[in-house]
Amino acid sequence: MATTAGDEKTVQTMLRRWLDDDDGLDDAWREEYNVYLSFPDANNPNKVTVVDAANVVKHSIREKEKPYTDDQRDPDVVQPYAAYSPAGHVKGKLVYANQGKPSDYEELSKKVNLTGTIAITRYGGAGRGAKAINAAPYGVAGVLVYTDPQDINDGFMSDTNETYPHSWYLPPSGVERGSFNRDFGDLLTPYLAAKEETYRIPPENIVGIPPIPIQPIGFEDAYVLICALDGDAAPFAWQGAFNCTYNLGGPGFKPTSAFSNSDVKMDIYNQEVIKNSANVMGIIRGSVEPDRYVIYGNHRDSWVHGAIDPSSGTSVMLEITRVLGRMVKQGIWRPRRSIIFGSWGAEEFGLIGSAEYTEQYFAKLSERTVAYINVDIAVFANAYLRASAMPSLQSVIFKASKEVSAPGESSTNVYETWKRHYNRTSGIHGVIPRLGYLTGAGSDYAAFVHYLGISSIDMSYTYDRSKTNARIYPAYHTAYDTFDYASKYIDPGFVSHQAVARTAGNILIRLADSLLLPFNCADYAEVLDSYLTTAITLYQPQLEAHNISIEPLKRAVAMFTTNAEQLDKTINSLDRANETPLTIRRINDQLMLLDRAFLDPLAFPDKYAFRHVIWTSNSAGKATFPGLADAFAQAELSGLDSDWEKVHYHLSVVSQAIEGAASTLGDVI
Repeated sequence: MATTAGDEKTVQTMLRRWLDDDDGLDDAWREEYNVYLSFPDANNPNKVTVVDAANVVKHSIREKEKPYTDDQRDPDVVQPYAAYSPAGHVKGKLVYANQGKPSDYEELSKKVNLTGTIAITRYGGAGRGAKAINAAPYGVAGVLVYTDPQDINDGFMSDTNETYPHSWYLPPSGVERGSFNRDFGDLLTPYLAAKEETYRIPPENIVGIPPIPIQPIGFEDAYVLICALDGDAAPFAWQGAFNCTYNLGGPGFKPTSAFSNSDVKMDIYNQEVIKNSANVMGIIRGSVEPDRYVIYGNHRDSWVHGAIDPSSGTSVMLEITRVLGRMVKQGIWRPRRSIIFGSWGAEEFGLIGSAEYTEQYFAKLSERTVAYINVDIAVFANAYLRASAMPSLQSVIFKASKEVSAPGESSTNVYETWKRHYNRTSGIHGVIPRLGYLTGAGSDYAAFVHYLGISSIDMSYTYDRSKTNARIYPAYHTAYDTFDYASKYIDPGFVSHQAVARTAGNILIRLADSLLLPFNCADYAEVLDSYLTTAITLYQPQLEAHNISIEPLKRAVAMFTTNAEQLDKTINSLDRANETPLTIRRINDQLMLLDRAFLDPLAFPDKYAFRHVIWTSNSAGKATFPGLADAFAQAELSGLDSDWEKVHYHLSVVSQAIEGAASTLGDVI
């Protein structure tokens, strides 16, 4: 875990490897931050119990996961808890609130008085902390959260023959830990690097953390609680894998159950502390453009053992640095541009290490960074490559993936297996692998994409979605994410780890070594045009009814497409051997800075550090411009003139951002 003695050992391991005389980097160092973290009290474990009217305990929730190997018996295994949940002692009748979304609590409140209740929710649908944030306005006193076997285990529940250690599925006592804050970065130093002398806001001014106690539990205990609930049956969409009807709660339990007239009691003893956390940074200096950076990152900290999250990514990064470092030490190779490696600290508490780094070096990184590559969980399973990125990086990802053999399939490559499993039809390229978009803040790319507007990639090998409904690999954030689990069930032989390392390394070298940056602006234009088509289909009639013209957006996308095509033609026609260095530098700057043109610091005042108007997440769930999508959904719901004015505002924001980006692709005035 971040800031523990074990974390310091991994810091020393990274430094030792990166400063090795034979295959280390040019230099490596640690970057220190003083950050606000949340831990359970080792002397007062969090407790959840069912108590009767006389406060007699009728049932106790398991405090630590069931051990199957010595890994789970390690004394350093932290009790499952919700980081940033407030400490507190609450008691109330139990209700079932599905995924804890706003709509779930709204629906539940129509049937049950929620004041003073304890809500049990399942993972998914809403962010971890949001399950409690959404509950508080209804008077809910506390929240439990569990992983339903339907969502992670394809319904399997028995540890006698179905779940780990017999398969990759989560055992009944497994609990997903996590950070329950909404915003990324250190919570006390928003937009400032968390150095010792940095100004800190009062803890009571922090937003986006649970206002009421919340605690994760295993599905073996959730089964006991949910199947005893009284009240109406929950809607069909709320039912899970347990062999009972999920009721909403009376509130409380059935009079015929063992818990009749009993409450759920939560005793949470979490503590917030400021502790020192370190990033480990390494560099290979560029030979021609040392002031241009390609950054490659992966976080180092875990919740427990973290064999997959994050050590699969750390192992891939260490292998890449070993290979490149040895070539540098032997004088065989040195990249054109500098390569910076980041082993980020305290990611699990909210992407803290990477966010603080971008805040500390905001100007330098904004001006000089070509791209950021993130390989966090390198391998979820070994079916096919999954990558999310800015569209301009699509072509370099595809080219790299074509040069790497698919794991276990020497007759084909990573690109072809990716295309076979997960594809789309492009108007430019035909059938191609489907590239995801970096619209959320799921890993350390977030600050680079949303805050700095740096073209980024997040990649891993993943599982065949046609064979499982698991929302993520089942041992995620539990004490079962061990080397034994990884080597038996995630990637036997570690062949997919090798494929990810070769693919990511290939991309890294292309970005660092190519004379002209391997960006393709026409691919970006195709995505913007797709977003425009969706916006026209969904919104144009009602926009016109409110005297809002979509024509500026159409013109902006058309301008971007024209300029992107022209720039690509210019690049393809260059005599690279004889072109002047200044021309090369000018074109590379146009490509490097493209995504910076989409930044608007005022567009999303309610979304911390989200400034990219194309890739910010949207709650409307539409594959189109996020600000426009959310504003339209709100205006359609409320019908208020003021909300339609916000639609007009976001239409103008995105139109002018695209037009501004298009102008950066044109010839210099």
